[in-house]
Amino acid sequence: MSDCGCEKARQDLEEYLRNEVCKTEHSEIREHLENCPACRDEALVAKTLTEVVARACKETAPEELRDQVFARLREVQAAQH
Repeated sequence: MSDCGCEKARQDLEEYLRNEVCKTEHSEIREHLENCPACRDEALVAKTLTEVVARACKETAPEELRDQVFARLREVQAAQH
């Protein structure tokens, strides 16, 4: 059984979660995560955080809130001139 080690797994974790590592490294990291609870927990946290950020980036502010923000910005800009 090949084990890429915690340090290597953690170094490549972000690329692994985005499927950006080569197949060989991918299987080594996956195997390490299956056998190392600490790295598996770290991977779960990183994956969850990535998903939450991705979801947040897709969301837009409600129209009313956007209008209020832009109105306030115009007020501030007008007051500065």
